Amino acid sequence: MPIRVLLVDDDPLVRAGLRFLLESADDLTVVGECGDGDEVVAAVRVSSPDVVLMDLRMERVSGIEATARVRALADPPHVIALTTWDVDDAVIRTLDAGASGFLLKTAAPMEIVGAVRAVVQGDAVLSPRSTRQLLD
Repeated sequence: MPIRVLLVDDDPLVRAGLRFLLESADDLTVVGECGDGDEVVAAVRVSSPDVVLMDLRMERVSGIEATARVRALADPPHVIALTTWDVDDAVIRTLDAGASGFLLKTAAPMEIVGAVRAVVQGDAVLSPRSTRQLLD
């Protein structure tokens, strides 16, 4: 059974690229998309994803707040932040909100695919740059 992924990003081009990337893997399928954090809880209830790929910077509800809302649901999906926002405070706040991972949008395509697979297996994923910032 494929891993079900919900895409959350305010940029339609980013969502289209992620959809193309993820659906090129035999074991992943995109079950929905959201353009802002205020749409995520309803989309999770409708599409039952295993993983949410979540942008952090959105206009109405930030990805950090949307992550907290999703993780407060009964039997919530895993959340991986995928962002250009690499301030160490963002990493900590995102993980505190319940995310299983934090990747930068500069991550290699196979790193993103691997992260989705990893969190479903129970692992946590941090980009090397974010890990370095946390350690510093």
